[in-house]
Amino acid sequence: MNFEISEKLAIVKVIDALIHADGIVHNGEIHAFGKLMKILDFDANFLIQARFLETEQSISMVRNFSQEKKDMLENLMAEMAKADGFVHQKEIDMMENVLSAIKLQMHSSV
Repeated sequence: MNFEISEKLAIVKVIDALIHADGIVHNGEIHAFGKLMKILDFDANFLIQARFLETEQSISMVRNFSQEKKDMLENLMAEMAKADGFVHQKEIDMMENVLSAIKLQMHSSV
């Protein structure tokens, strides 16, 4: 699946926020984020750019994703939340907030 740079920024912003949602960055999350870097073809400098993106701006971008890309983001969030072996309530809350903001209901993937 091809993504525009703005779409990648929005995805990286959401996933980075999810990783930090419970206040602890676990090794499993770091490993999973490394895989995401390869899949979406971005580097650490890109992550820094994504962190400067306002959350509302990233949600607005994601709202314009195709359904296929929204589904992929939902799957990425679910995988990232499970990457440390435990899905924290703050991660669930954040995923639900993002998905409701972009008008998706969370599937039972978590």
